[in-house]
Amino acid sequence: MRFNDLSSKELIDLTTGSRLGVLGQTDLEIDEKTGKIISFTIPQYRFLGLRKSDTYSRIHWRQIKKVGEDMIIVETDQIR
Repeated sequence: MRFNDLSSKELIDLTTGSRLGVLGQTDLEIDEKTGKIISFTIPQYRFLGLRKSDTYSRIHWRQIKKVGEDMIIVETDQIR
């Protein structure tokens, strides 16, 4: 699967059912030696879509439970 195929998918929290963001709005942390994705960094937004400065959530690849047609389900009880 290419990143372009993932980029428009919504990230949904399995625990709360809340929308975390759209994958295309995230930054990726990639292991330089293996090329594998380590985590996604998601900026937090305020009301009206304005980005909060320096407020981010990090989702590790191991927290992804399911990649569907329109969304990615993640278990965020371990997000730091």
